[in-house]
Amino acid sequence: MKISNYTINLERAAEFINKNNSKLVALQIPEGLKENISNILDYFQKNTKSSFIIYEDPCFGACDLVGSELKEIGVDLAIQIGHTIIPSINQMPIKTLFLNAESNLDVEIIVKESIKHLNGKKIGIVTTAQHRNSIERIIKILKENDFEPVIGKGDNRIDFEGQILGCNLSSAVNISENVDIFLYVGSGIFHPLGLILATKKEVIVADPYENKIKTKELYDLKDKILRQRFGAIERSRDAALFGILIGTKIGQQRKKLAFEIKEKLDSKNKKSILIGSNHFNPTNLETFRSIDCFISTACPRIAIDDYMRYKIPIITPVELDILLGFEKWEDYKFDEILDT
Repeated sequence: MKISNYTINLERAAEFINKNNSKLVALQIPEGLKENISNILDYFQKNTKSSFIIYEDPCFGACDLVGSELKEIGVDLAIQIGHTIIPSINQMPIKTLFLNAESNLDVEIIVKESIKHLNGKKIGIVTTAQHRNSIERIIKILKENDFEPVIGKGDNRIDFEGQILGCNLSSAVNISENVDIFLYVGSGIFHPLGLILATKKEVIVADPYENKIKTKELYDLKDKILRQRFGAIERSRDAALFGILIGTKIGQQRKKLAFEIKEKLDSKNKKSILIGSNHFNPTNLETFRSIDCFISTACPRIAIDDYMRYKIPIITPVELDILLGFEKWEDYKFDEILDT
């Protein structure tokens, strides 16, 4: 079924629902697709005998699963639309089907336009789940223009070759020494920003939504973000009490890392407390008025995306190592959730 600029296999979902004889299904939909909820519900109500409830909480990715609390109201199945599975997550609160939303946009024009910006011969190809169906076409175009496309295989959090997540760039990092430059096909510039910081290689963005090549704005954002991150570290220099944030979302849990951070702070005679939550936000964290700095072990984007909303500085584990002197600023890298 075509919805906006995407094709979503609702037929597969209906078969899954009927096969499991589900009575009450939770639909988990990213913000950008919620405006289409009426069409999605109409299809399911015509092709299944189940009842449906929309999970209102924001859905940030496949790591962000429907919680077990919905079992109490009878939910026995969940459909998450817009993401591919994170293979290493093998224990889900509720049986869940991941239903990708594949872009209908033709990437040919923008990929051909990107060719004049590609420096070197070996091109690392990376994209998101929405453009999984375009990878073969991208490879073909590059080969036709005498480039050597390279596709990387990520760790067990990655579903297919060439895929990157906002929190996991292993598909790119694993091939970074064997490519001259990366070509990112997709929207937004957070993912390619992570690419630059993780691989130290040049990145060209081919955005089929805006039909635009993005280079200057990407590197302008990189400089801006690095200034902000340096500022967050410096604001935390005199912190007396640190709050270590532990995300309870199954795909974001890094409890081991949180306790390792506490040990590092203890070794530097720094006080700290552990704080757990399913969804961190600046308003709630501001109630911890005695804390001078937060360290997020949950989604790496929390500290970066909402930087301007936090009155209390929030830093990543990587940035804490710089603060404590375990790493140098010159070796700054992007915080990732890896399957190690």
